Amino acid sequence: MSDPDEDDGDEGPPGLPPGTPFYMTPAGAAALREEIRRLWEEERPKVVEVVSWAASLGDRSENADYQYGKRRLRQIDGRVRFLRKRLDRVQVVDPAAQSRRDQVFFGATVTYARLSDDAEVTIRIVGVDEADADRGDVSWVAPVARALLGAKVGDVRKLRLPSGPEEIEVVAIAYPPG
Repeated sequence: MSDPDEDDGDEGPPGLPPGTPFYMTPAGAAALREEIRRLWEEERPKVVEVVSWAASLGDRSENADYQYGKRRLRQIDGRVRFLRKRLDRVQVVDPAAQSRRDQVFFGATVTYARLSDDAEVTIRIVGVDEADADRGDVSWVAPVARALLGAKVGDVRKLRLPSGPEEIEVVAIAYPPG
């Protein structure tokens, strides 16, 4: 069983060829750097302190604090290793710097209408590691984002869903002020 936090070689984002860059917004890259800092400078030292204390008690084979602490250190180290590899390969794209604001590109906030029921949906196209459906942040490799990339207001695109194709129309495109 593989660790989901381990980065296997030169794989790109899911569904794309190896070597494809990991696009990310400046805020997303900053969040990864902050997670590394928090894990390395705050959480890890606390766990090391507990492990050292537990080790001083003697028999480590039946010491739950020691066993848990060592396991948590491995998890922290693995996550930090994964994040550092990811940041080494990330390509930061600032949506505020987008000059072609009439088309959907990475970082755009897009409102589209489903032609089947005229329901409007607003999403923001972000990096794989930034996706959060609850906030409407959709990975640029997700089917809806891939269908919308390059579109302009008024364009109708075919979205391929497990339930079958659905047509969507771009209603609005916005980028952060630049």
